[in-house]
Amino acid sequence: MTLLSLLVAILLEQLRPLPWRRFVEEPVEALAHLLEDRLNDGQARHGTIAWCIAVLVPSVATALIYAALFFVQPIAAIVFNVVVLYFGMGYRQHSHFYGRIHASLRAQDTERARSLLADWRGGRHDRTPPSEVARLAIEKGLIVGHRQVFALFPMFLLFPGPSGVVLYRLSERFAYLWAEGREPGFTEFGRFARRAFELIDWLPARITAVAFSIMGDFEDAIYCWRTQAALWHDKVEGVLLAAGAGAIGVRLGNPIHNAGEVVERPELGTGDDADVDFMYSAVGLIRRTLVLFLVVILLVGIAGWAGG
Repeated sequence: MTLLSLLVAILLEQLRPLPWRRFVEEPVEALAHLLEDRLNDGQARHGTIAWCIAVLVPSVATALIYAALFFVQPIAAIVFNVVVLYFGMGYRQHSHFYGRIHASLRAQDTERARSLLADWRGGRHDRTPPSEVARLAIEKGLIVGHRQVFALFPMFLLFPGPSGVVLYRLSERFAYLWAEGREPGFTEFGRFARRAFELIDWLPARITAVAFSIMGDFEDAIYCWRTQAALWHDKVEGVLLAAGAGAIGVRLGNPIHNAGEVVERPELGTGDDADVDFMYSAVGLIRRTLVLFLVVILLVGIAGWAGG
């Protein structure tokens, strides 16, 4: 049931991508603004209450709906799994940006690549050289591959039905929407959302980093993970980027140009500087990692069936 649900959801998401902005991001943003208006008075405890309403209640409700459907008709529970996974992924909206940036760099259309990167990643990249565009696209691609696809697999396996998918996706969105320091009044209100997501993403991120290591240069990936990940400003992202960079033998991180200023960042990875060719290597790593996850889930399912 688990493998079937995942395969169908991935196939649907690839063949007919969901208008993610309209069906996921806009409703979540509307709920975030509603809760902000009603509860945000700058206190951390009200941010905790808002997070429980926005994230915990839908996750528990999803588990109860799944249990009821499974009791009445298991096929309906499978359909419910597929629908929730389909709404939870949203990878194709990001892969389109990545592919267009790659094509623009291949065609030496740097201005177009910069514009696409700004639309995708945010910020201003008017002075960003092509190698830096490729480096930032690879970083974004590795993070997106984890958060939109790979992180959902362990969450789907560890929680009843698709409730873990709902928990992960909503916690990720509200951590972003209520980010600490986004604007005055959010430092305390958004603190719990941010820390809750860090806790929820702790295990999925490390599972993805191990998968990157296995499907790439294992020794360099583990070395970079062990020595560089803690230097990154976001520790979870640092694990993913360090392992991913080591796995494909590219140097990520390092200073970047944003809005006309140079932003200092530590180096991640080993090997050569990022370029358009490494963008294809990153895609290959993501594809191999997806296959690895599906094979592992298949083997776990076979073992469970044989043991039963």
